[in-house]
Amino acid sequence: MNTAQIAPLAAEASRPSAGQPVGATRLAGLHYKFLFLETIRVPIAVVSTTVFPALSLMFFVIPQGDLASEPVIASAAAAQLSVFAIMSVCLFTFGAGIAEDRATPWDPYLRTLPAGPGQRVVGRLLNGVTFAVMGLVPLLLLAATLTEATLPIGRIVPAMLAWVAAGLPFLGLGLAIGYRLSSKAALAVANVLLLPLAFGGGLFLPPQLFPGWLDTASTFLPSRAGRDLLVGTVTGDTIPLLSIAVLLAWTALALGLAVLAYRRDEGQRFR
Repeated sequence: MNTAQIAPLAAEASRPSAGQPVGATRLAGLHYKFLFLETIRVPIAVVSTTVFPALSLMFFVIPQGDLASEPVIASAAAAQLSVFAIMSVCLFTFGAGIAEDRATPWDPYLRTLPAGPGQRVVGRLLNGVTFAVMGLVPLLLLAATLTEATLPIGRIVPAMLAWVAAGLPFLGLGLAIGYRLSSKAALAVANVLLLPLAFGGGLFLPPQLFPGWLDTASTFLPSRAGRDLLVGTVTGDTIPLLSIAVLLAWTALALGLAVLAYRRDEGQRFR
């Protein structure tokens, strides 16, 4: 987005309403609007988040009638791929996206304004949630219409909470990558992490089909822990305590790395 396109948004953000300072909610909304428009103009970013999880279900599950016709298996497959959807958004929208923003003159200018980081963070989080939902909706529609996947009403809210919890480690990793690495390095690291974590975590192939050593090793991955939490919530199966412990540990570690990366970036560029 060039200066001519950015200027109207900047003017809108700085214009007071009825003689009063712009409120925090409105500023967060403007940041969200700016980030969404900026992201939506990159077709590959939209396709990778909204289409790829649904395509994975279409290629790996729907053609296999014995899997698609079994409610528990189909529900577990949809849950696994929904973890992949949020993982992809966190690593690319937050990781590579933040790193690309840091490389532009506009982002340092925003960070010097007296409004503080809160509105920018809320706007970026809303943008990430929007693209995560955009990836989740087509996946769920395909699962509901072309498979026997089910989700009882009583499990909808717990499943949503489990989905958010499963994404927290990857949110932290994405923020850490974005604030610590350059744009080229962040994109490379996000690509390197995405598929190994997805396969190793059992998001494409159920862990029950893994060799014993791989099944044991995968239990310590955040993708496997998030997968076990969401699949257990959706299907009503038992959630291993180890998965909960691993998820909490990765969440704490990743968010801690994100805080350190942000403080380091602030200290280097704005002291």
